[in-house]
Amino acid sequence: MDQPAAFRLQNSAGQSTAVLTGDWTAASLGATGRSLAQALMGEDQVRVDLTGIDQMDTAGAFAVIRATGGRLPVENVSAREETMRLLALVDRAAQARPKVPERPKSFRDFTIRIGKAVVEMAADGWDTIIFAGHLLAVAWISIIHPRRIRWAACVSLAERAGLDAIPIVAVTSFFIGSVVGLLGADMLQQFGAEVFAVELIGIAVLREFNIIITAVLLAGRSASAFAAELGSMKMNQEIDAMKVMGVDPFEALVFPRFFALLVTMPLLTFVATLAGLFGGLVVTWAALGLGPAFFLQRIVDNVGVTHLWVGLSKAPVMAVVIAGIGCRQGLEVGNDVESLGRRVTAAVVHAIFAIILIDALFALIYMKADI
Repeated sequence: MDQPAAFRLQNSAGQSTAVLTGDWTAASLGATGRSLAQALMGEDQVRVDLTGIDQMDTAGAFAVIRATGGRLPVENVSAREETMRLLALVDRAAQARPKVPERPKSFRDFTIRIGKAVVEMAADGWDTIIFAGHLLAVAWISIIHPRRIRWAACVSLAERAGLDAIPIVAVTSFFIGSVVGLLGADMLQQFGAEVFAVELIGIAVLREFNIIITAVLLAGRSASAFAAELGSMKMNQEIDAMKVMGVDPFEALVFPRFFALLVTMPLLTFVATLAGLFGGLVVTWAALGLGPAFFLQRIVDNVGVTHLWVGLSKAPVMAVVIAGIGCRQGLEVGNDVESLGRRVTAAVVHAIFAIILIDALFALIYMKADI
């Protein structure tokens, strides 16, 4: 049975001695440590007799050290050897202070950081080339031998990553078309040219906003899902198990995701086009009184189908980039949850950045080609 911690003070030859008894442990200490500190307050030289203690843990040792204010020389302590070792250990831990890492201040440290970043970027680029080469090899083999394609996985992923995104793509594109129509009508009314809001809506939606909205939504929806799925499988060593069984992860996991986005991206872009035009039609009808027949006729006569093909031509490239970034980030996940979170975030950020960059390149190409 545990004995409660206790102490008593003895005075002899002008020196006080604190005699401790009982169990100085976390369970039996109670308020005795504070009482000992109050009793020793103001004492210059104090001896501590710990030979009467039955048990002591780190909580009791810290209470003794704190009660003496850290002024506890070894020659003033009477205790068993194991108790002395415990006091010394706790005293070192109490005196320790966390070391604050020094921030790099020199120009040399700055150049080292830049050099490391450049090396990491080069390694990342090389890994991307390897990933693309492996994927192209798997795609070529799948074209030559269609029976190797996992059609069930392709159809399932096409439904989850593509078709299930139709509602959000349609709603978002509808509001984008409405906003473009509203701004165009408001500005052009000042010049008495509000009828040209139809052309503004048609060109903006058919050429840019349909593919941009679709790609950004799929980057946040599908790229993150691909990275999370493959990353979880990597953490659980399922991908390693597939390799052991002779199954190529690119053939079983990566290619079906590429195929799914490659097939569904043009369809989603077309849906976004219809929704955006419908949003612009509603606004021009309500704000300018231009009926649906007039709106559609001006779209056919003055906008044409060329802008639609320009927007749709970007869809396969966007699909390949989104799927590639999501799958590659998923395969780079380590064995911890923190790595999974970083890779999922990187998949979304990199995909959106790549979408904007590719759209700008397409704009330059079509501008030079006068399309």
